[in-house]
Order: sequence, then structure tokens, then C-alpha cells
Amino acid sequence: MINQIQCILRKVGSTLLDLRRHGVVAGVWEGTQLKSEADLLANEILISALRSMTPEITIISEEDCKTHMVDRFPRYWLIDPLDGTASFCGGYSGFVTQLALLEEGEIIMSAVYAPALDHMYIAEKNKGSFLNSVRLGGAFDFDNQVALIDNYPSPRGIANYLMSTLPCKSYVECGSIGLKICKVASKEATLFVKDVLIRDWDVAPGHLILEEAGGYLRNLAGNTISYHGDLEKTDGLIATNSMKLIKQVCKICIEKK
Repeated sequence: MINQIQCILRKVGSTLLDLRRHGVVAGVWEGTQLKSEADLLANEILISALRSMTPEITIISEEDCKTHMVDRFPRYWLIDPLDGTASFCGGYSGFVTQLALLEEGEIIMSAVYAPALDHMYIAEKNKGSFLNSVRLGGAFDFDNQVALIDNYPSPRGIANYLMSTLPCKSYVECGSIGLKICKVASKEATLFVKDVLIRDWDVAPGHLILEEAGGYLRNLAGNTISYHGDLEKTDGLIATNSMKLIKQVCKICIEKK
């Protein structure tokens, strides 16, 4: 199945790049979410392909509010056809199409594809995670110097606060939440922190990729993020390869309140 998933995501990614080449990049803000024609078209292609491949599996999509059920099916796809719409519309590379397959609340397979970079991240439970067929993971030592990643040209909000309180050596800009988590998995960054509302489709695909690479995804209380109940999470996230950093960030966030 994983090979089929990669082909599907590459097809969606190719469509997104074609839309951008032809200038179809206009978006409209709906609250805190930027929506575009590209989001809807990517959603149509992805759902059609998944239904053809696995007609028996339910799909929960960011772009279809009718699927946003609190009572989840035992087995379902969780998809974000275009994560990082602002990057897509702005001509940047930090956007992805991503999905995860869950069983009884556990992520068993996921994939994140960044078409502008041609980076394909994939993971299967207990089988490791890969970037373009190269296995992720191995020894990690941040040597008390942190590379922080977030989605602005310079750090803002919680990222700016962490830059001043942690021994940060560098800052990495990247749009999509899913891609930022994957960049921590590939060790292009050390730490990603969000203290705003997030949704399951934002984080589940990258979650498995990071864990299978030996990293951790936690909320700001230090607890594992659960995929049961509400699709929206209000307790933030921490993505890192270091349990020591999780404890430090949790302590900083408590002191900041």
C-alpha cells in the first residue's frame, strides 16, 4: 500500500505545482485558515484515489466538514490535502500534501510529500521512517545548542520567547506544520513548538514519521497527543528528538503563564 500512497501524493503534488505555474494561487482567509482553489482540487484528487484504492476505509479530511466526527471509525484515513496554503500561495516551498492511516486511535502508516522540494517522507508503525528512501534516525546529540523551527521569517510568539530562554544556535523558517515536524525527524531542526490550536490532520502524519525516527511529539504538558475525541487540540505541541528538551520547554511554558 505504501507505494500506492506515494504515487497518489506525487500526483496531488504535481497538480499543485501545475496550478502554481499557471498562477492559480489566490486564497481567502476563513478565520485563521487560508483556503484556496488548490485546497479543494487537491482534496478531490486525494479522496477519489483513496476511495478507489480502499473503498472500505472512511476518510476524515480537513476540507470536508461533514467528515469531522468526534466518534471515529475503528479504521480511517486522516488527510490534509494542502498543509501550508500560505506558503503555496506565496510562492514558497513549505507546503505539503499529507495523510495518516489510523486504527483504534493509533497511527499505523503515514506519508508527507513536499512537492516543491520533491521530499517524500513515509513511515509505517514499527518499520521505521524514510525520506526519499533514506532511513531517518540514528544517534542524536544537540550538544545544548538548539535549532528552532517555525513558520515566520523571524521568530514570533512562543518561538521568540524560546529563542531568548533556550540555548538556540539557529532559527529555521518553514510553513507547513507537517513539514516542520518532518524536518525535526530528519534533524534539519531540533525543536518545533506551537501554543495555538492545532488539528489532528496537521500533526498525525508527521507524528509517526518523527516517532519512527526516534523522536517525540508531545503537548505542552509533556503528554503524548491522542487521536480520540475532538479533532481540535488546544494544548499545543512540542516536536523534538530530545526528551530533555521536552522537559525544558514544559517547564518554560509553565513559568511563562
